[in-house]
Amino acid sequence: MSGSQVHGISCFSLVAPNDETYDATLDFYTKLGFTKVANFGVSDRSDDNVCTDSVREDWLYSAGAGEASNITLKLRLVPSEITLAPSESTATEWRGQKAAVVLYSADLSAITKQLDAAEIAYQALPNEKNPSEVYVRDPLNSLVGFSKRLNPFAHSSIKPPVGSDVVSGIATPATHEAINRAAATASAKAAGIKKKIAVMTSGGDSPGMNAVVRAVVRYAIHRGCDAFAIYEGYEGLVQGGDMIRQMQWGDVRGWLAEGGTLIGTARCMAFRERAGRLRAAKNLIAAGIDSLIVCGGDGSLTGADLFRSEWPSLVQELEDTQAITKETADLYRHLTIVGLVGSIDNDMSSTDVTIGAFSSLHRICESVDSISSTAISHSRAFVVEVMGRHCGWLAVLAALATGADFVFIPEKPAEVGKWQDEMCNALQTFRRLGKRKSIIIVAEGAIDSELKPISAEDIKNLLVDRLHLDTRVTTLGHVQRGGVPCAYDRMLATLQGVDAVDAALASTPETPSPMIAINGNKINRKPLMEAVKLTHQVAEAIEAKKFAHAMELRDPEFADYLDAWVGTTLVEDETHFVPKDQRMRVAIIHVGAPAGGMNAATRAAVRYCLNRGHTPLAIDNGFSGFLRHDSIHELSWLDVDEWCIRGGSEIGTNRDTPDLDMGLTAFKFQQYQIDALLIVGGFEAFTALSQLEQARANYPAFRIPMAIIPATISNNVPGTEFSLGCDTSLNAVMTYCDAIKQSASASRRRVFVCEVQGGRSGYVTTVGGLITGASSIYTPEDGISLDMLRRDIDHLKQSFALEAGRNRAGKLILRNETASSVYTTEVIANIIREEAHQRFSARTAVPGHVQQGGNPSPMDRARAARLAMRAIRFFESARNNGLGADSSSAVVIGIRGAGVSFSPVEEVENNEAEIELRRPKNAWWRSMHELVNVLAGKTFSD
Repeated sequence: MSGSQVHGISCFSLVAPNDETYDATLDFYTKLGFTKVANFGVSDRSDDNVCTDSVREDWLYSAGAGEASNITLKLRLVPSEITLAPSESTATEWRGQKAAVVLYSADLSAITKQLDAAEIAYQALPNEKNPSEVYVRDPLNSLVGFSKRLNPFAHSSIKPPVGSDVVSGIATPATHEAINRAAATASAKAAGIKKKIAVMTSGGDSPGMNAVVRAVVRYAIHRGCDAFAIYEGYEGLVQGGDMIRQMQWGDVRGWLAEGGTLIGTARCMAFRERAGRLRAAKNLIAAGIDSLIVCGGDGSLTGADLFRSEWPSLVQELEDTQAITKETADLYRHLTIVGLVGSIDNDMSSTDVTIGAFSSLHRICESVDSISSTAISHSRAFVVEVMGRHCGWLAVLAALATGADFVFIPEKPAEVGKWQDEMCNALQTFRRLGKRKSIIIVAEGAIDSELKPISAEDIKNLLVDRLHLDTRVTTLGHVQRGGVPCAYDRMLATLQGVDAVDAALASTPETPSPMIAINGNKINRKPLMEAVKLTHQVAEAIEAKKFAHAMELRDPEFADYLDAWVGTTLVEDETHFVPKDQRMRVAIIHVGAPAGGMNAATRAAVRYCLNRGHTPLAIDNGFSGFLRHDSIHELSWLDVDEWCIRGGSEIGTNRDTPDLDMGLTAFKFQQYQIDALLIVGGFEAFTALSQLEQARANYPAFRIPMAIIPATISNNVPGTEFSLGCDTSLNAVMTYCDAIKQSASASRRRVFVCEVQGGRSGYVTTVGGLITGASSIYTPEDGISLDMLRRDIDHLKQSFALEAGRNRAGKLILRNETASSVYTTEVIANIIREEAHQRFSARTAVPGHVQQGGNPSPMDRARAARLAMRAIRFFESARNNGLGADSSSAVVIGIRGAGVSFSPVEEVENNEAEIELRRPKNAWWRSMHELVNVLAGKTFSD
C-alpha cells in the first residue's frame, strides 16, 4: 500500500496491553502494507529506556513504493489489565476524532479495495465511490487515516512537487518533504497553537539578507507559524519592545531586490554579558518566541549558540526571580537556534559559499572592469584592495574573473624576499609582450610567509621605485557590500531561509544548533559550532604558518580557482612545458548560440596550452566556417588577454554540426594536424561531439581526445548541473524583471507577462521566478492548461483585492518561450486583461537576446577558467594513456556538486539525455517550481 506520512513524524509508537491485542495489531498493520524489520525481546535489548515489563517489541516499516516514505511503527507489549476494544459505532464520523496516523495516498479507491479484501472496516468520505478521506481503527482503537490531500485539516493543500528534493538537502523525495511541511502546518492549526519564529540579521550586512528575511517570514506563515523580525540585531533582542515585531505576508513585499538589511544590524556590547542575555531571554518569552533564526557571520552565530546553551539557566533565573511564572517557564524550557551565514568574505567552513559573497564579487569585478579601461588608456598599474581579513576568496575569484596580473591572499602568502622579484619580473614580461595595463589584487588580510602584512601602498611603492610604472591604489571598501543582491545570492538566501524554518520546526532539545549550508547545489544542515570551530582553525593555521593546512580547510573549489589563476597567468614558462613528443595542436571551436563565458573559457584554454608547450588553434565561425573557408588560426597569449570580460563569442559561433560533411571534416582534421578538440557550446555542441565520436569507426582523424564545455543560457546540456552562461542569463533576466516590476508597482495594479528564453528547458524560468518573486511561472516541463490559468488569475484577483491602494503591488509572470504553442505570451496577457474586468491591467515584456547578457558574470568567468584548464589536462592524460580511440576520450566536462566531472558522451546520451526535447532527463532544479508558488502565496485545492 502506497502512503506517506502527513503529520511530518516518521516514527509512531504503539503499546498493546496483552498478547492477543499485540498479535491482532501486528496483523492489522501488516495487511496495511507495513513490513516487520526487527523483533526484540527484553533479553536482546540493552537500552535502559525500554520498559522492563515489556516482553515483546516489533518495528514495522512502510512497504509502499513510489509515494511511500520512511514511516516506522514501533509496537511494544506492556502487560496491563486495561483492554482497549475497537469502537462499534459507525453512526458518527470518525474523522471528528484526532487520528494517530495520517497517510497521504493519491489513489484512495485502491486502498478501499485493499481494505475490503482484508475485511477491515472503514469509513470513506464523502462517499465510497469517490473518497477523499478514508478512516480505519486498529485493534488498539487508534484511528488511522488516509487522505488524497496533503493537508487534510485545511481547505487547501499544495501539490506534491516533481522529482528529487534539493531544497532540504535531505536524501528523501521532494514529495515527502512537501508532505512533512503541509502536515506540520495542519497539526499546529488543528491544535490551535501557532509556533512563533523570529529572524534577525547580525554582524556586517551582506546582499541577500533581505531575501533571507522574506523567505523566513513567508515560509513560516505558510507553515502555520507566526513570523517575527528582530530589528537592529542583538541590540533589538536586548531592548525588546517594538524592536521585536510580528511580520505579515505583505510586509516583506519587494525585499528580494533590496541590498543590505532592512531590519538593521548593530553591535551590542550588552549581549556579551549575561545580564544582557537575561533581558533578551525575557523579551523573547514575552513575545512567545522560542525559535530564533540568525543570519550573520561566525561571531554572530557563536553568540547565538551561547545564548541557546545558557537558555535553560536563563529561564530558571527568570522563574526564580518571579520575572515569569512557572507555567510560562515550563512552556519555554528550550530555545531553537538556526544559523545562516551572511558574509561577503565567504569565510565560513563547511559551506561552499556564504550569502552575499557573489554579490560582493560582482561589485569588485564591475569596479576592476571599469578601472581596466583607464589603465589601458594611460598604460597604468592599479593596485586594488578588496575585503577578506582571513580569507582570500574574494581576491582569488576577482583575479581570475578580471584577468589580474598578480594576487595576494592570506592562505598562500608571498614568500619573504622573493615575492618582490616574482611580481616585478612577471609584470615586466607582460609589458614586453605589449600589455598596456597591470592589475594587482590584494586582500586586506594579505601577508608574507613571516606573517608581515602586505599593504596596497607597499606594492605601489615597489612598482614605482623598481619598474617606474604610473601606479594608483584603489581601495574599494564598503562599495563591496553595497548594491542589490545578484541572482545567485537571491536563490541561495531563499533556499536557505526556507530550510531554516524547516530546521527550526524539526528541532528538539537534543538537536545541536544547525547551520544551513550549501554543498554543490544541495542545501544541507551542518552542526553550527563545528563549522565555526573549523573556520577559526583557518586563522589559527595561518598564525601557526601552516599554510597548506589553511588551504585544505577552505571549500574544495578554492584551491581549484587559485590553481586556474596561476595556470592562466604564467607566460610560456618552459619549466612547465610537457616533453616535445607529448605536445599537441589543440583546436577550439564554439558551437550554438552565444553564451557568457565562452570567451573566458577560450582565453583560459589558450593560456594554459601555451604554458604547457601546446599550440592552441581557433576555428572561426563554427564548423561551417571551418569547412567552407578554412577559418582556423593560432592564438597568442596577448590575443586573448581581454577576453575574460567579454560577452558573446570572439571567434564566432553558429549552430552547424560536423554532419554538414563528415568526410571533409575528417580531412580538415588531418590537414591541420589536430591532436585534440575542445568544443564550447550548448546542445548543438553536445550533438557535434556525439557525431564525431560515432564517426570514429570510419574516420581515424577523429580518434583523438575531444571534450565539450557546456555553454548555454538554457542550462539544458546533460552531463552537468550548470552550463556557462546560465548565471549571466539569470542576472540579465533579474535586472530586466526588477525594472518592469518597478514599472508595474508604479502603476499599482498591473501584471507583466514576461517571455524568457530557454528552449525546452525551464531552468531560466523556474530559477528566474524564484529570484524575482514571480506570481506564476510556465515551463515546458509542466506546460500550460486552462485550469492553471484559471487558478493563477483567481490568485491575481485575490492578491490585488488584498493589496488595494498599496505600493509595490505590481505582479510578474514568467513564461518560457516554448511552454505552449497555443497559450502564447500575448494570449495569456489578453486572457488576464479580459478576466480582470478593469480591476487591473496586463502587459507583455520580451527581453529577447538581452538574456545573453553583456559582460559575463564573475561566476561564469571563474567556472570557464576552471573547466578549460581541466579540459587541457584531460587531453594530456588521455593522449598519454593512449585513449584517443576509446569512448572515454570523448567527454562532457561538467560541474556535479562541487567537483568537475568527465562523462563519456555516449553514456550521457544513452542515460541522461532526452534528445528529442533537447534537455536532461532529471533536472535538479525542478522542485523549485513548487517553492515559487509557495512564496507567491498560492495554494491549490483538489
